[in-house]
Amino acid sequence: MKRWKRIEYERLVDRGIFEPGDRIELIDGLLLVSEPQSSSHYTAIRLVARALARAFGDGWDVRTQAPIALDDASEPEPDVAVVRGHLRDYAVSHPADPVLVVEVAAASLDFDREHKASLYARAGRPEYWIVNLVDRVLEVRREPANEPSAPYGWDYALVDVLGPAEQVSTLGAPAIQIAVGDLLP
Repeated sequence: MKRWKRIEYERLVDRGIFEPGDRIELIDGLLLVSEPQSSSHYTAIRLVARALARAFGDGWDVRTQAPIALDDASEPEPDVAVVRGHLRDYAVSHPADPVLVVEVAAASLDFDREHKASLYARAGRPEYWIVNLVDRVLEVRREPANEPSAPYGWDYALVDVLGPAEQVSTLGAPAIQIAVGDLLP
């Protein structure tokens, strides 16, 4: 087993080592194959992106399945991430400071709750959502905190689970209420 640095991983991508459409992420130095997408998974990604683009408006880029330069050993490709700026601001390098990261989960639910949550918390991401397709809820995680028992030593201190009839607002756009049902296929 070899642990890769983000810069090494990006060199592999630049050299065309991976085939177009390969769903690979760098997570804490390891190359992981991403979950295949069902129709409901893809639909949820689009619904979340649409709702967040409306909530954040101009001056924000809502990215779908695009890399974020999380730290020296991780370059995940979350289903949705919201970053400051505009699309062209990231033509030379991937954004490193998303204000919101969202994963849509079915088969990956346990991994997203445990490993991805710990990874995003370790990187100090203030807010992490899981669109849980299994239970048809939105899991909202906030307040990254040191947690020695978590895979990467961090987790979120606050976790709210919201049903389809409830509303949510994001820390980055607190005045806008989003119906959780609008995020679910």
